[in-house]
Amino acid sequence: MITSVLVANRGEIACRVVRTCRELGIRTVAVHSDADANALHTRVADTAVRLPGSAPADTYLRGDLIVKAALAAGADAVHPGYGFLSENAGFARAVQDAGLMWIGPPPEAIEAMASKTRAKELLGIEPLREVTEADLPVLVKAAAGGGGRGMRVVRHLADLDAELAAARAEAASAFGDGEVFVEPYLEGGRHVEVQVLADTHGTVWALGTRDCSLQRRHQKVIEEAPAPGLPAALDDEVRALAVRAARAVGYAGAGTVEFLVAGDRAHFLEMNTRLQVEHPVTEAVFGVDLVAGQIRVAEGHALAEDPPPARGHAVEARLYAEDPARDWAPQTGRLHRLAVPDAVRLDTGYADGDDIGVHYDPMLAKVVAHAPTRAEAIRKLAAALDRAVIHGPVTNRDLLVRSLRHPEFTAARMDTGFYDRHLPGLTEPAPDPHAPLAAALADAHGRSRFGGWRNVPSQPQTKRYLMAGEEHEARYRHGGQGLEADGVRVAHADAHLVILDVDGVERRFEVSRYGDRVYVNTTALTALPRFPDPTAQHAPGSLLAPMPGTVVRVADGLTAGTPVKAGEPLLWLEAMKMQHKITAPVTGTLSELHAVPGQQVEPGMLLAVVKESAP
Repeated sequence: MITSVLVANRGEIACRVVRTCRELGIRTVAVHSDADANALHTRVADTAVRLPGSAPADTYLRGDLIVKAALAAGADAVHPGYGFLSENAGFARAVQDAGLMWIGPPPEAIEAMASKTRAKELLGIEPLREVTEADLPVLVKAAAGGGGRGMRVVRHLADLDAELAAARAEAASAFGDGEVFVEPYLEGGRHVEVQVLADTHGTVWALGTRDCSLQRRHQKVIEEAPAPGLPAALDDEVRALAVRAARAVGYAGAGTVEFLVAGDRAHFLEMNTRLQVEHPVTEAVFGVDLVAGQIRVAEGHALAEDPPPARGHAVEARLYAEDPARDWAPQTGRLHRLAVPDAVRLDTGYADGDDIGVHYDPMLAKVVAHAPTRAEAIRKLAAALDRAVIHGPVTNRDLLVRSLRHPEFTAARMDTGFYDRHLPGLTEPAPDPHAPLAAALADAHGRSRFGGWRNVPSQPQTKRYLMAGEEHEARYRHGGQGLEADGVRVAHADAHLVILDVDGVERRFEVSRYGDRVYVNTTALTALPRFPDPTAQHAPGSLLAPMPGTVVRVADGLTAGTPVKAGEPLLWLEAMKMQHKITAPVTGTLSELHAVPGQQVEPGMLLAVVKESAP
């Protein structure tokens, strides 16, 4: 019997594993980098061991350090979570060689399937060796790891070499393995996968299907189970192929077999020899705990002959600290508050007051809804996200709500190109026009020594806010009956709650402040000073860092005086395990270049300047 488990991961999945271990009466050990010294997963575990450094390559990818940590903490088993070393056969063997129990598939199975190139060869599928115009578009893909890192769609042959180089660099940084390969990219396909759970006695469960078609940067955003609208024959085919793949490598534990479905055909993509981020939707539909299943399989227990029956439908949304309107730029800063209605499941690696840093994936949480039907599950999840309290960096919450309510999604007509088609409409700002007034009234009440009320009417007061990138002015007065505003009746106002009567309908506005940042219900505002100080202006064509990160590459031969074209990649930043291209804003000449490889940059830092050519 397992009595103590070291979780060789961080964040949300580490917290998830700890939760199940506690329910089973198993002691837990966390590992953490210096950047994660006070992270939630270190606080919820029974004990924690430091891995010196902050970069993944120095910490969570150091299998030798993790094994030493397990032995030092007295653990008798290791759970790898997902990502990092979860699909590393060498790490699995090192765990076993140290006398520890490995909560995962046999190293041989990991070896056979963890490399996507070897997995395809095992099933008789060859990657593209030479790419021609006739093969386009193609997908450049990392052979190891997942999560969309090291993946690039190439539509023009001239871009292939640059995208191969970028994918290799990103894969090496994320997984410690820069091997990439090329395969055909199927437009308009759906991403469908099958969850398997296998024991060491020959039983393999195929726990239904999942649809994970809504993706950005080849990372899943919204997932659901079962995959809607699959023909019965195709559903049977993919589940049978998943079982066959698991049996072919002597699989044990939880794993996922992924397909691209186009029309009535299913194309094998890969087998992930680990737990997936989206596993909660399968847990909800089948009423199982997959982490508990992994532990029991590792202990040698046999599964029942048949899996439990499926019930209802589940949908999961990944809440990211990112700005979808700005090329999905990751965001950092203090997460002041995160709360969702109790009707849904929240899996997160953060708590109120935690800081979101630059070193790791920007996912804040997974929000999961389960209901008897797909339509009910979608409605429940959209409503929960709409009402969620999220105070901190910019997130993709509005995008998620709009995606869930989009007619293409509700009708189950989505595919992996969903965001390519609909992103502009889904990210169009739609701030509440009464939010600035509510913020100003709450501020006025909070600051007034008379509690916000005066007996003598006064001149109109004004306060300015930045909302959705635009400046807004709120005007109000201290009247004889209290605070007044044009066009609405102020039914109530205090420092935290404002009620406005708008055309006979009372609307409630909950107001929270963190410095100059103000949240009115779900709308974020920035209070502007009454008399703004002069600020330094950047020259036209200035390229500013959109996020904190590291300059990992500058375009070959790029120096001051180099002619550039609008949209041409000039340099690459790495932040939160993803690389982001910085392109020329106009056609002209590079007049200044301040960025150098390896440089740490902060948001707003000047990287380069492009002087536009005369028309």
